[in-house]
Formats: sequence, C-alpha cells, structure tokens
Amino acid sequence: MEKFFENLTAANNVVNGFVWGTFGLVLLVGTGILMTVLTKFFQVTHIGHWFKQTIGSVFKKSISGHTEKKDKSISQFQSMCTALAATVGVGNIAGVASAIATGGAGAVFWMWIAAFFGMMTNFSENVLGIFYRRKNPQGEWSGGAMYYLRDGLGKKKGCKWIGNTLAVLFACFALLASFGIGNMGQVNKIVANVQSAFKIDALSNIVLYGEGDAAVSLYSVIIGVVILVLVALIVLGGVKRIGAVAEKIVPFMVVLFVLGSIVIIGVNIDSVGAAFVSIFKTAFKPVAAAGGTFGYLVSVVITQGFKRGVFSNEAGLGSSVMVHSNSKVKEPVQQGMWGIFEVFVDTIVVCTMTALVILTSGVYDLATGTVAQGAGSEATLVASAFDTVFTFGSVNVGSMFIAVAIFLFAFTTVLGWSHYGTKAFEFLFGTKATVVYKIIFVLMIMSGAMMTSSIAWDISDTFNGLMMIPNLIGVITLSGLVVKITKNYIDRKIKGKDVRPMLSAYPEVAEEVMSYED
Repeated sequence: MEKFFENLTAANNVVNGFVWGTFGLVLLVGTGILMTVLTKFFQVTHIGHWFKQTIGSVFKKSISGHTEKKDKSISQFQSMCTALAATVGVGNIAGVASAIATGGAGAVFWMWIAAFFGMMTNFSENVLGIFYRRKNPQGEWSGGAMYYLRDGLGKKKGCKWIGNTLAVLFACFALLASFGIGNMGQVNKIVANVQSAFKIDALSNIVLYGEGDAAVSLYSVIIGVVILVLVALIVLGGVKRIGAVAEKIVPFMVVLFVLGSIVIIGVNIDSVGAAFVSIFKTAFKPVAAAGGTFGYLVSVVITQGFKRGVFSNEAGLGSSVMVHSNSKVKEPVQQGMWGIFEVFVDTIVVCTMTALVILTSGVYDLATGTVAQGAGSEATLVASAFDTVFTFGSVNVGSMFIAVAIFLFAFTTVLGWSHYGTKAFEFLFGTKATVVYKIIFVLMIMSGAMMTSSIAWDISDTFNGLMMIPNLIGVITLSGLVVKITKNYIDRKIKGKDVRPMLSAYPEVAEEVMSYED
C-alpha cells in the first residue's frame, strides 16, 4: 500500500507541475481579467444591482421558494447553496492555513486578486451554462462546460472536433476532480480534525498501516464509514434532496463560522493592523524564512494564493455551473450574478476571516513567517488559533468547534461535488448510468479516510488544474457571446430598453423558460 502511494505521488507531481505552472496560472487569471474588462468591470460597476438581485432578493418566492415535486429543477437559492456547499469547504479552513504556512501571509493578497477576477470568470461560466443547458430524459436541466464546449465552441466554423474533444476531456476531468477535491480531499480533512479534536486513544492506537503523521488507524476507518452512510442517504436521493439539505446547512455553517471568527479577531483586535500590513507587504516581499531566491519566494506566494483561492471558490473550474444550471431561472445573467455572490462569500468573506484568525491569534509568527512552535500542522492550525480563546480548563472547545465546522463544510462539499460528477457521468454515458457513478462515488469516501493528507491534497490540486484548462478555453472563445448576453440584460433590466431577450441558444428552451418568474 505504501509503495502504491509513493508511485502515485511521483506521477501526480509531474502533472501538477504542468497544470499549475506558468501556463495554468496565466490562463486562469488572464481569463478573469479578460472577462472583467470585456464586461466593463461588471462586478464593480453593478455591485448594487447584483447584491440586490441575489442576497437582497432571497426572501422572494421566485428566488427561494421550493419548486413543485414533479418539477425536477431547484430554486435559485437552493442552487446557490448547493454551489456554496461545494465551494465553502476544507479550502476555506485548511486551504487558507496551507496557503499561509507555505506561502506566508502575502498569499492571502493573491487569493483576493484571484477572487476579484474570478467573480467574472464564474459569472461567465454560469451565463454560458444557462444559455446552453438542455433537459435530460428525466426532465432535469443539464448544463455545464461540456455543453457550451460541444454546442457553443463546437458550432463555430471548423471547431466541431475541437469542441467535442474538449467537452469529453472536461467531463472526464470533472469525474476525476469529483473524487479528488469533492471527495478524498474533503473526507481526509474531516478525519484528521475529528481525530485531533475528539481523541479516542483506544481506536487511534490501533494502526492499520503507515507511521507517524501518515499512520492510518481504526479510528480513521470508523469515521470514514459514518461519512459514507450519511452521504449515501442523501446523494442517492438526487439533486432535489441535495439542494434541500444544502439550503439548511450552508447558511447556518457560514454564519456560525464567521461569528466564531469575529470573536477571535475581536479578542486580538490590536493585531489586526499588523496582520493586514503583513498581507500587503509580504505579497511582494516575502519573508525568507525557508530560504531561496527572491524571485522563487514571490512565485511561491503567488502560486499558493492562486491555487488555494481556486481550490476554495472553484472559479475557473466550470464545476458549479453544473448545479447552477439546475436552477429554475429565466435569465442567464441572473444566475451569473449568483456566481459573483458565491465567490464573494467564499473567498472575500469566509477565507479572509480564516486568514485573520490565523494571523492575529499568535499561531503564526508575522515577523519570521513561520508557524509558531506548538501550533500544530497545517491541518490543525485554525483549530489551534480558536483554542487560544475558546479553551476552558483542559477542554479545547475551539478545536472541537473547528472539527464540527470542517465536518459540515467538507460534508456539504462532498454532496455538491457528487452532483457535479453525476452530471459529467451523464454527459459521457447517459442518464440511466448515473446510478453506477453514485455508488462508486460513495465507496470512494473510504479512500479519502485512509489516504495520507498530503497526497489527497496534491491530487485535488492536479484534478482542479486539469478541469480548468478546457473550461477556460471555452469561456475565452465564447467571451463575445457572454458580452452580448450581458449587454442585452443591462439594456432591458437596468436601462429599460425594449429589446428581445437572449435567454437560450435553443428557441424551444427560451419559450419554456419565458414562463418562469424573474
């Protein structure tokens, strides 16, 4: 078993070095910059509008009201919660900790940059996803990068083969990513934090294989089985059951984590200024704690910020489009604005809170750029930060709180990604075959529970990058269409012009969604 994981690590490192090298990062950020410029900085110039149309309208029946039982679609709010369930996960806690521990406080700045431009990448993905979605034989909406690659890019002159090939590649990479970022990586962090916060030595001491931090115990297996059963009960119920669970858990867990973070930051309010100074200063002039040339250190900081930012908010992967496309929404731009809000909440709010907790609590030394002695590993760094305030006697309530938070965050991420993988599998093998994927997905949970942390995390990074490349090629080649659809919406909804709406690439679909409420 150990030899297998060694070989897996070596192979993964080769692929990871390519997808997250200069090419991948330029493609990722460049696409966000391109769509921001082409839409005239929509995320800034129309910030009031997209806030009003998303969270500001959450109590409208057309936004959050449940669809009828016979209707296979889900509400706009449910689709956003399911997408947030898949994005607000381990990346927001362990991912931020990893970025800071590896790249320093300056990595947070580059996470913000990735998020700012990523808002418009996510917006564009959702606009294209809604515009090219179709209904499957079961009456469910099916959309995503594979559809706008095949039916958008593929319909351009001389691009049929390219579009079809990229669509298949994306669907294959999405399947792999669903087992990585959406399954093994999340489960692995749940297991690590539960074992750390709720110690049961009788189970932890029974080591099945491995040594030291890489040891896998009976406790790991038991936690994995519990997660497997819970996921199976929900995932096998389909997207409506996933949406129903997500809309209850996601708002609760985000608010609870933010409130807990505010308490930590409030207690350490005197350190907030120094934390922000460190973020901006070391973004361009890293602390050379680990040695290396200046150029190398800067590249590490930027790479960590971008990688962990994308791992967290998934902007550019084309993943969340698959659940946004299930929404009962008329306007492509309406769902695009939910994409902007999704990235905003995920990175600008939740990730920033996590970063400030780490940087103000003393578990990270701002002067030396290293994790403080006794603060634990990257996996438990945030828990250690919470323990600095929430410890009563010998009971580390903070670690328990983070363990529960990670469980909820990661568990809902698994649910969201199970839907993404289902849609990718459906595209490749048909609707009836998706039950096979769901069974495999549930069983793969045990791999995450029994895999070492570093391998699970690195594989997730690689799958992200592989998925990103064909998706962003599609967004770039169809950027002109995104601009047209966005301008059409602005002309009608904001400027009040009487123009024909652009709702779908297919006349029959446009006619059907015309009956949907705005």
